[in-house]
Amino acid sequence: MIGFIIRRLIAMLLTLVAVSIVAFAIIQLPPGDYLTSYIAQLASTGDQVDPRVIENLRRQYGLGEPFYVQYWKWITGIVQGDFGHSFEWKRPVWELIWGRLGNSVLVEGMAVVVMWLIALPIGIYAAVRKYSLGDYLATVAGFIGLAIPNFFFALILMYLAYIWFGTTMGGLFSPEFENARWSLPRIWDFLSHAWAPILVLATAGTAELIRILRANLLDELKKPYVVTARAKGLPEWKVILKYPVRLALNPLVSTIGWLLPALVSGSVIVSVVLNLPTAGPMLLRSLTTQDMYLAGAIILLLSVLTVVGTVISDILLALIDPRIRYGGK
Repeated sequence: MIGFIIRRLIAMLLTLVAVSIVAFAIIQLPPGDYLTSYIAQLASTGDQVDPRVIENLRRQYGLGEPFYVQYWKWITGIVQGDFGHSFEWKRPVWELIWGRLGNSVLVEGMAVVVMWLIALPIGIYAAVRKYSLGDYLATVAGFIGLAIPNFFFALILMYLAYIWFGTTMGGLFSPEFENARWSLPRIWDFLSHAWAPILVLATAGTAELIRILRANLLDELKKPYVVTARAKGLPEWKVILKYPVRLALNPLVSTIGWLLPALVSGSVIVSVVLNLPTAGPMLLRSLTTQDMYLAGAIILLLSVLTVVGTVISDILLALIDPRIRYGGK
């Protein structure tokens, strides 16, 4: 098992190097750069920028130099903790993304937990009680969850909250807790705001997980080892939870690495609708304005989360199902 983990960590490091190159290539694809656009914008309004400032910025970030020179300056800066400077916000990138990425991980991580807590018992029940009233209700709820777009569900919640409680939902904190230190009152204020985006983000994913778990578990329940376990007189709950559920979870566990980045990219519209200070809207804005260092840092960090999540899912898969360990050992 230790050898398996070491091989996965080495593969993770090599993947991160390749991902960083791809991420930098993607943000370099649009013609020109933000500095050129910024100078043109100032010129159109009659403002002028000191040429020495422009030249210093070009030299510092290697703008106009070959791709590998710009990439080397970018990646060596990141290794030293310098993610570059946002030309649009005129602030260091790390200061901008620290809070936003933390909010994204917190909100979307809680959405994942809620998703699994709801989907696992319902999926198991729907498979064990196939074609029962509960199975049909779970199926209908799943279809509704999949059919309603997240942004539309967010709008419905905003409308109902205003009609019933006279409050407008938006943001993750009240103004007095926006920049306060973490404490019990701030945690309560966060939860009173975050329940809506967590519910919206978890809805579609929950419905999808229920359908996948139900289908996988139905296949496992028909296999001979389940019949043998029943024949030995094991309690029904033990027969189901100890063997077929473990194997039915394989496809779900293997997607852990993709969940958080998928939620970040999928929550952009929800974040805009609910005015959430998360990474999604900032990434969208940085891409449209070609704020390359800000966009590159967010893309790279999301890629790191994906790779790390994939390694974690590989280790979990090896733990719950030894048949898939690397090398068959």
